[in-house]
Amino acid sequence: SRLGIQVARHLKRMERVILGYLEVWDGPEEEARLGILQTLQSTIEHAWPRMPCRLPVLLKALLKLIWDVHTDQGPTPELVKTSLLQGATQCLILLDQCSGGQVKVLLEGVYSSCEEPRV
Repeated sequence: SRLGIQVARHLKRMERVILGYLEVWDGPEEEARLGILQTLQSTIEHAWPRMPCRLPVLLKALLKLIWDVHTDQGPTPELVKTSLLQGATQCLILLDQCSGGQVKVLLEGVYSSCEEPRV
């Protein structure tokens, strides 16, 4: 958030870092994933005009994170799982707002084929 709109200069590198952290389980407390979700939220808020072109990659990573958290049978506490799901959902909402509703359109197919109500 300190960079503000200047984060747009570093989006290519930021995207790689964000995607890397979203993919990797980092222990039961999931501190890195929770932190990177906050970073992604701040990045979307500050560089929203540049987000629609990154939508396919970020959407795929967030959906994979949601599925991974939902199917996790490990020692991760439910409170941490809930925080991860809320953070990912908030990122999806922000992406939808800055892309003019494209996320809702893309998620319609996922919603109709997913049998898990929590997801």
